[in-house]
Amino acid sequence: MLDDRSKLLLKALVERYIADGQPVGSRTLSRASGLELSPATIRNVMADLEELGLIASPHTSAGRIPTAKGYRLFVDTMLTVQKEQMPELQLRPEQPQKVIANAAQLLSSLSQFVGVVMAPRRASVFRHIEFLRLSERRLLVIIVSPDGDVQNRVIFTESDYAQSQLVEAANFLNAHYAGLTMEQVRERLKSEVDTLRREIAVLMQAAVNVGTEAMSESQEEVVFSGERNLLAVSDFSGDMGHLRRAFDLFEQKTQILRLLDISSRAEGVRIFIGGESQVVPFEELSVVSAPYEVDGQVVGTLGVIGPTRMPYDRMIQIVDITSKLVTNALSHRK
Repeated sequence: MLDDRSKLLLKALVERYIADGQPVGSRTLSRASGLELSPATIRNVMADLEELGLIASPHTSAGRIPTAKGYRLFVDTMLTVQKEQMPELQLRPEQPQKVIANAAQLLSSLSQFVGVVMAPRRASVFRHIEFLRLSERRLLVIIVSPDGDVQNRVIFTESDYAQSQLVEAANFLNAHYAGLTMEQVRERLKSEVDTLRREIAVLMQAAVNVGTEAMSESQEEVVFSGERNLLAVSDFSGDMGHLRRAFDLFEQKTQILRLLDISSRAEGVRIFIGGESQVVPFEELSVVSAPYEVDGQVVGTLGVIGPTRMPYDRMIQIVDITSKLVTNALSHRK
């Protein structure tokens, strides 16, 4: 356990490093902390903090910088979020994809880092379905979602169908199954397949299969905005290796999706410090995230990705406000 003096010096060191980006020496730390301590006493405390793995000494400097463990202790026990005056912000209730894109841009512009939003998990519900005969045993399936999103898929069938049969199958599906998820339709068909004519049942099962695939493909899982902002961050601009690893992370998306999925199961804002676990494998990056809701149900997550040396108090406020704006925009969409 750290004593009060050590905590105060660690807090002052982290805050000074976040503000300046330079390793903090004992003289600077003495001024920043406001403690009347001798340089020798401060050096002794810093040595203790370094032994605990909370700070480290870069080879090129006599000063110290926080480690991932030091940042974690700082954000968990020492960080106080001061309510900052923000411009009046608003996200209009629009199509979900538009709200998500606007939210990512808002996060990016406010933070000057990278905004990221995991799109809402949507059940693969269809509003309307049609079959169109293209040629012998080749059909076009047209699926319209409740949002008006249209997906087209070509399927090949064992039998040839007349257009009148295709209309009959589509009418039956639209009359009895519209508004259900593809998974619900699949379950219903299992119990009702014996009462349906074989050719109609086969068509419906084919439609469910391509419908599930089409709906899942139509959902852009993660939206990023402001990746180029990292070019202006000194922590990255001076090291192309750091920058390349960051952009690889955005390109692959898998790790970000896993992280955002973890965030969606938590309440409120969460902070992931780079390098402290495999969730964010790069020491240079940290993520501040929060879930958002639609009609009281958590459906996705959003956040800011930036350097580990970021002003966490401001990022927490930005992410918290944006999650509330997205919740409001999606819950009140007409």
